Amino acid sequence: MSVPLWAWFAVLGVILAMLAIDLVAHRKAHVIGVREAAAWSIVWVTLGVGFGVVVWSLWGAEFGQQYFAGYLIEKSLAVDNVFVWAIIFAAFAVPREYQHRVLFLGVLGALVFRGIFIAAGAALIDNFSWVLYLFAAFLIYTGWHMFRSRNEHIQPEKSRILRVFRRLVPMTDAYHGQTFLIRRAGAIVATPLLAVLVLVEVTDIIFAVDSIPAIFGVTNEPFLVFTANAFAILGLRAMYFLLADLVHRFVYLKAGLSFVLVWVGIKMLLLDVIYIPTTVSLVVVATIIAVSIIASLRATRGQGRHEVQTRAAGVFRVATEDELATTEPLFRARRRRNRPVSVDRATAVEHSPRGDQPSGEHDPQR
Repeated sequence: MSVPLWAWFAVLGVILAMLAIDLVAHRKAHVIGVREAAAWSIVWVTLGVGFGVVVWSLWGAEFGQQYFAGYLIEKSLAVDNVFVWAIIFAAFAVPREYQHRVLFLGVLGALVFRGIFIAAGAALIDNFSWVLYLFAAFLIYTGWHMFRSRNEHIQPEKSRILRVFRRLVPMTDAYHGQTFLIRRAGAIVATPLLAVLVLVEVTDIIFAVDSIPAIFGVTNEPFLVFTANAFAILGLRAMYFLLADLVHRFVYLKAGLSFVLVWVGIKMLLLDVIYIPTTVSLVVVATIIAVSIIASLRATRGQGRHEVQTRAAGVFRVATEDELATTEPLFRARRRRNRPVSVDRATAVEHSPRGDQPSGEHDPQR
């Protein structure tokens, strides 16, 4: 597959343009409802499918099917990300109007990290073809492990990443709007929103370890691997707000995803023994995902939407007006008109929860 340099720049331009549009559309914090999430989901899916049609038209049916197979795998595995995000947001009691900003930056970071992983994976395969067999064995093991632990869920309150973050970064227990860092009495303090962003980013990197080898199982073209990943990831935010309250209904999806990973792993292992057409792979993956979703919805019919319930990772709340008056977002040059021009340390301590110092000592987990 010969891809001219302008095609790479064109794709990157479309991605950046759509990210800018999304950022402008959600520049003000607000709760994203089901209708808005559904509308944006249609936009992102249309964009991803439309790009697949372009690939099919310019490079032929084989590469078009490879793109769609990769896109379907990444989109399906991304649903697991949605479930994890829902648990993290519930554990940190993140107000819904602040969740989009976290996911926007999380997706932006995911695109960067996955681009690095894809480049590294392509270089390894190009120089050491036997790496594909390692990927295959890893996918089969991961699929088997996912099936065994299909009824288990992450526990953000026990996360090592969270413990390390709290140990290294002073953190307040209150959300200050969509701000990740604040300045209080001259000290820079993180809000819980920054801890949530770190967890979201780390979990996506972990998921990428599974998904990148999986998509290399259906295509070894870096352009298709990257674009299928990118267009699948771009729609994750809308997918989250559409499905977050329906997590409890997809009871068989994780089992279906485990079968997909095992199937791709087997296909890679048999690469030099028997050729499995891309069309067959696409049909198998689509069938597995469709069956797992339909079976899940049938098994849980009659159940309505409700938020995820989980143990709290800490006592987090929204900052009071007095606290907002004694702090300032780190990267905002203009102050609110009703805020004082300067705040001494004694005043900041007086307004902070339980009179603690603004260095993070009042963290309930310390």
